[in-house]
Amino acid sequence: MPTISVFFGIVIQMFWREHAPPHFHAMYAEFEAEIDIRTLEIIKGHLPRRALALVLEWATQHRNELMEDWNLCQSRQSPKRIEPLE
Repeated sequence: MPTISVFFGIVIQMFWREHAPPHFHAMYAEFEAEIDIRTLEIIKGHLPRRALALVLEWATQHRNELMEDWNLCQSRQSPKRIEPLE
């Protein structure tokens, strides 16, 4: 699973040929959540409130890039790195 961004101890990844809806995985310590790119809602899993707020802030800023990476992964191409939250 390619890592597309890392910030504040949070790792953002996407799987190749993953199931719909378009989403990414956010991991923080022992927590993991799948987040829908279009709605930014948690599909599965859980993150602590502060980590989730940071992930959602980052995803809001990079939604178009996330969709581009989703499309690359669906065609088994490597996604591009996305700038971390600063």
